[in-house]
Amino acid sequence: MVRAAQLLQWVFQVRVRSTGTENLPAPAVQHRGFRVPLPGTGAVFAITHFGYLDFAVAELLLFRHSRAQLRFLVHQGAADHWLAGPAISASGHVVVDYSHRSDAYAAAVTRLRAGEYLAVFPEAGVSRSYTVRGCRTGAVRMAAEAGVPLIPVSVWGGHRLLTRGHGFSVRRGWRAPVQVHVDAPLLLKPDVDAEAATEMLRGRLQAGIDRCIGDFPLEPEPGAWWMPAHLGGGALSDAERQLLDARDAARLRRRGPRPGSPPPTE
Repeated sequence: MVRAAQLLQWVFQVRVRSTGTENLPAPAVQHRGFRVPLPGTGAVFAITHFGYLDFAVAELLLFRHSRAQLRFLVHQGAADHWLAGPAISASGHVVVDYSHRSDAYAAAVTRLRAGEYLAVFPEAGVSRSYTVRGCRTGAVRMAAEAGVPLIPVSVWGGHRLLTRGHGFSVRRGWRAPVQVHVDAPLLLKPDVDAEAATEMLRGRLQAGIDRCIGDFPLEPEPGAWWMPAHLGGGALSDAERQLLDARDAARLRRRGPRPGSPPPTE
């Protein structure tokens, strides 16, 4: 998957620029061309989610910095996809099953304690306002329980390539800039207030987005669809986004859970 992403980056000459990379872990054990983290040096990466390719940007950044691999918590629906499913399975990501979500949480904590790097999208969905949505507490709880750092990663510009309501465009993709900011790791105690720490994480992620926007090399035209409404862009306002998110959640509730599925949890 890393090589495929590198190929696409080369084909379209996507320019990934980053700040805060000194906050990325730098493991040193070599195995088959990859640097493998030592036991006890794992980390949770909390990544913003504005576009469908944000995961690839974060993966490439970590690989470029330390030749390490990043695992993701992936919903069962993606794992069931005819194309993505085999790649997810082969890459060793953690699949959140429809009916046994606690198993995925336990597996994630076990991997973190073994020294792996695990990525989470704490917003639990793409933000259509291009501001950081309210986050779920899972990333904080996993990092605290496993005793590993929680690293906030803000990605800006990936949504211009591919996101909800806007398909891929060769014109936008050619030499597209993507800005990433890696914030200082959060070190959490086992008895951390998960709600308060999650709100702190959300603030760190939004501050990173604000920094990325300030450093972004493209000057947006007035009303650009990919800019937040509070900055004069054409994206949904936070209030509009919250309304649509609520409608989506209500639609899922009406559809009902799959047979054997538990109620939704954090």
